Amino acid sequence: MKSKLDFQPKLMTALRGYSKERFATDLLAGVIVGIVALPLAIAFGIASGVSPEKGLITAIIGGFIVSLLGGCNVQIGGPTGAFIVIVYGIIQNFGLEGLAIATVIAGLILVLMGALKLGTVIKFIPYPIVVGFTSGIALTIFTTQIKDLFGLTMEKVPADFISKWIAYAGAIDTLNPWALAIGVLSVVIIAVSPKITKKIPGSLIAIIVMTIAAYLLRIYGGVTAIETIGDRFTIAAALPRPEPITFNMETINLLLPSAFTIAILGAIESLLSATVADGVTGDKHNSNTELIAQGAANMIVPIFGGIPVTGAIARTMTNINNGGRSPIAGIVHAAVLLLILLFLGPLTKHIPMACLAGVLVVVAYNMSEWRTFRSLMKNPKSDVSVLLATFFLTVIFDLTIAIEIGLLIAMLFFMRRVAETTRVSVTTDEIDLSDEGEIHHDEEVLTLPRGVEVYEIDGPFFFGIANKFDGIMQSIGDKPKVRILRMRKVPFMDSTGLHNLESLLRLSHEEHIHVILSGVNERVRGVLAKAGFDQKIGAENICSNINEAVEKARAAVR
Repeated sequence: MKSKLDFQPKLMTALRGYSKERFATDLLAGVIVGIVALPLAIAFGIASGVSPEKGLITAIIGGFIVSLLGGCNVQIGGPTGAFIVIVYGIIQNFGLEGLAIATVIAGLILVLMGALKLGTVIKFIPYPIVVGFTSGIALTIFTTQIKDLFGLTMEKVPADFISKWIAYAGAIDTLNPWALAIGVLSVVIIAVSPKITKKIPGSLIAIIVMTIAAYLLRIYGGVTAIETIGDRFTIAAALPRPEPITFNMETINLLLPSAFTIAILGAIESLLSATVADGVTGDKHNSNTELIAQGAANMIVPIFGGIPVTGAIARTMTNINNGGRSPIAGIVHAAVLLLILLFLGPLTKHIPMACLAGVLVVVAYNMSEWRTFRSLMKNPKSDVSVLLATFFLTVIFDLTIAIEIGLLIAMLFFMRRVAETTRVSVTTDEIDLSDEGEIHHDEEVLTLPRGVEVYEIDGPFFFGIANKFDGIMQSIGDKPKVRILRMRKVPFMDSTGLHNLESLLRLSHEEHIHVILSGVNERVRGVLAKAGFDQKIGAENICSNINEAVEKARAAVR
């Protein structure tokens, strides 16, 4: 018997027939991914408004759970740039406790989505929305790094986008040349390093080189103006103890929109990462299992002070490119980060803040997808409207509003397109049967009796088309004796369409007009039967084809 819960962790199947050779390649891939993840986890943690070790803890615990329970063989979980904006906003408004509550709720939503088998539904989110908020997040991340990149002296950085740039302009006279030099050199190193070696990530090279340079300048050059992680944070080189999270309905109600955004964003990014990985490896991920694993990670990580977790495309591709083919590589990646935290954690205090800003500037550039954004601007106006609305709402307001309004606009445009493609036509004389899909006799033309009108609905009969149908009905002057509603091309009907049909039947009966339905498919017939409409109109007046309907109409007008 097939289980109702679609939860099948890839680790279980990967361990069957697992060999030493496979472990060797997974071990190497896991070590490399762990090294790649180190600077990113630290940078994402700081940019999100938490201490650097919180980013590492997120990558360690979250990455382990995602690999242990996930539905993708090569997925690497951890903190990502996409969450920086939403996490920073939650911390500013509700503190670290609010972030923990929102992340746990988001995890629960993700688990429910996976349990309800909604993994494939996430893939239907319009592409302009994904590009819009991703590019908006990229610009926002870049904006948040200006202070550290230029070494500006500011008491407080405003929360909103426009105020940030006004404040930056006002503090430009405090620019620190040493910080700017380190930040720019970090960007240059990251950009140039792939031409020299692709084995060691450019971000790690930049951090090592700039940390050594800053340390030497401080010790031997007397340069103390370069701010480091240690100047701003106290780093604990140990896994924190689990702390209970206190929930109350008031806080839950306030944080539910943000939690929903975290869940949707996590689902989109993790499933997108898994889909990209499938295209490279030829494997096939289980989207529902992946959502459950992501949900479990986000429910557990906040207990240890971590931030939201999702699948990371860049780290997942690094895993694949270095030979990782099972969740063991992801588990090794988490173990490597744990060892670094425990034994090398104190060394991270020497990393310059401007260097991390440079790392995040490159992350923002890679996230911006400006080429894709530019190409989408050539698409139909409806897609451009969704893209720009999502982008500007993400930048000026926040990601929660952007996703909600972006989805709303996209759905309205979609309904308009469907409504535009649905046609209602009226026939009062002859019907051409030469290209029909219904059962009929040998004649090519069907002549309608006097007093009979045929209304054909071509497309879904839902609330978007109901007014159009009403308008057609009201525009007809002479009232017929029989109305045939030809519904052979109606794939589905919603409650509004049913309501309009019932209103038509009632008004027709009041005017002594006979109503007959023709070509109703099984799905629509089921909707009619469930609502009791077949009893109101009479089962004999629901005909399987137009010939049968016209014969019944001919008998009614005699």
